[in-house]
Amino acid sequence: MPLTSQPLPRVAVLGATGFIGRALCATLDERGHGLLAVARKEPTVTLPGEFVAFDLTLDPPAALAEILTAHRIDVVVNAAGGDWGLTDEQMVPANLGMVERLLETLGGMAKPPRLVHIGSVHEYGLFPVGTTYTEDSPARPSTVYGRVKLRATELITEAVRDQGLDALVLRLGNVVGAGQPVHSLLGVMAGKLAEGRAAGGGAELSLMPLTAQREFLHLGDAVEAIAAALVPARGCPPVLNLGLGRATSAREVVELLIEESRVPTRIVEVPAPAGSGPETEWHQLDMSATERALDWKPTRSLQGAVAELWAAVCPVGV
Repeated sequence: MPLTSQPLPRVAVLGATGFIGRALCATLDERGHGLLAVARKEPTVTLPGEFVAFDLTLDPPAALAEILTAHRIDVVVNAAGGDWGLTDEQMVPANLGMVERLLETLGGMAKPPRLVHIGSVHEYGLFPVGTTYTEDSPARPSTVYGRVKLRATELITEAVRDQGLDALVLRLGNVVGAGQPVHSLLGVMAGKLAEGRAAGGGAELSLMPLTAQREFLHLGDAVEAIAAALVPARGCPPVLNLGLGRATSAREVVELLIEESRVPTRIVEVPAPAGSGPETEWHQLDMSATERALDWKPTRSLQGAVAELWAAVCPVGV
């Protein structure tokens, strides 16, 4: 008898019109997965697969359960939520309330799909320079966004422990690539550089020292890791880190963007807020557990990520 491979899981991507969601949908469709794209509003650009409009913060969990059942979904990827452009008050329903509803949905299903949830490195808070975080490191988030994301992770891991839910949280670093949110640091900088280019002159960027050192990751690597998490190795833990495994200064990434743009740029140094400094601003993730569980390693450079970001903002010939 000829060998037959396992069928690819059918995947529902929540937040399918967002930065990560769009790229993930494209990759899963290319690989042949049955795909259901879910977002609050119809996309302005057609997404691959089937689309369903659903608001995770307002619509009833039972309705989502019916949708997932009707589409025979095997895995739900929750790429909804976010922090850019949201007030502190808006972050709670966007990042925590919707997870509570999602868990209610899955808990009410006879055979719930696997859940892959996009968490955040900001759940950890800031550690002293030189410290590398493992998934067991104490989480001390310093922002509202970090606190609500951490609480969402806690709810998911409690459901794994107490209800036997098949779920994984990927604590993601700062993702860089095409379609960068316009409210993000790199999105703002790219917008100003594009304005300078369009005006036929240069750009002036007002920058703080940007000494903060963070985990960054190419969008393409993030998407491939999420795809690997659809069917992870046996014994996969409920939380995994996802980044390059090294800290990079925000200033370095901005300078890569300026170089890529080739826009003559004048940088105006703006004093940093009192009390800030590189001695406290650090994110660096231990990636060993992720590499074992997902058989995945990042392969793309930040320079490549910035190049793709800029190409999306200013396509060649435009």
